[in-house]
Amino acid sequence: MSKIDWSPLCELIGAHQKVLLSCHVRPDADALGSELALAGFLRQLGKEVRIINPSVQPKGMDFLVGEHEVHHVGDGVATEDFEWAEIHIILDTSAWSQLPGLANFYRKTKSRKVIIDHHVSSDSLGADEFKDVTSPATGCLIFDLGQALNCKLTPEIATFLYAAIATDTGWFRFPSTTAYTMQIISELIRAGAEPHRIYENLYEQNNLPQLKLMGRVLGKVQSDFDGLLAYTIVTCEDFSATGTTPVDTEGLVNYCLTLAGTQAAFIAVEQRSRQVKVSFRCRTDWDVSKIAESFGGGGHRQASGAMLNGPLSSAVTKVLGKFREMFETSENSRV
Repeated sequence: MSKIDWSPLCELIGAHQKVLLSCHVRPDADALGSELALAGFLRQLGKEVRIINPSVQPKGMDFLVGEHEVHHVGDGVATEDFEWAEIHIILDTSAWSQLPGLANFYRKTKSRKVIIDHHVSSDSLGADEFKDVTSPATGCLIFDLGQALNCKLTPEIATFLYAAIATDTGWFRFPSTTAYTMQIISELIRAGAEPHRIYENLYEQNNLPQLKLMGRVLGKVQSDFDGLLAYTIVTCEDFSATGTTPVDTEGLVNYCLTLAGTQAAFIAVEQRSRQVKVSFRCRTDWDVSKIAESFGGGGHRQASGAMLNGPLSSAVTKVLGKFREMFETSENSRV
């Protein structure tokens, strides 16, 4: 069980009818799956639910959305769409930087504001926080909330939560995975989640341009700091040459961490704005969230991200400097 006392949120939900759900920009399966699952639970209780996110979901997440209405800022969304809500729940983030475009609406509306999250990085969003940084996924928290609300696990909701938890635990490889995590997974499968179909939809739908991008990106992998770090870069030219977009780099950083002896990895992705999105990964003895936070980003100890100003070469140099500090500090502490 999570460390959260859900009774205040259950009371709040019970006392109101209109609930708006949002998650972070470029929603992943944990954010989107948790959002859709919570929407399902709330509708079982007879609540009116709308979903508005900062940005459209990556195409790889479309199978989760299906026929459900998921709107995003810039898609005809207006102030009154936010003022409609009595409760506005943000899932899978508690950082202003993860709510571009949506943050201004969130600040201005008079709705009761709620955060449900498991990330370490946090800002003061003026909300009631239901947060457990030891939870492996926001999906686990939504599972617990559903139980607290006495809601039913349907096959669809089970699918949403399985995708959420499986992806944020690295398909149960990460050390955050516990026996309780697997108890939840057992319940989800019993309720109708089909792991093989979820995996196929998430990871076996690449097109030829995406595979060509992968080849270019992996061909540029470099190793540094006596093999402790592996990293690669993606340029706008890579996207033009392969007919892809930055969204298609999702998950590529994980290949860097498969290099034997590597303890940390990052991928630096040049954006059309010439900013650089950097995704960090590391093994359990390290903490890349501190590096991400030094650049205004955040996330987990083993998986974090940040957006840096370009040019790409300058951003990479800055990131390498932070990794040097991390490795040297660790080395000095062992002397």
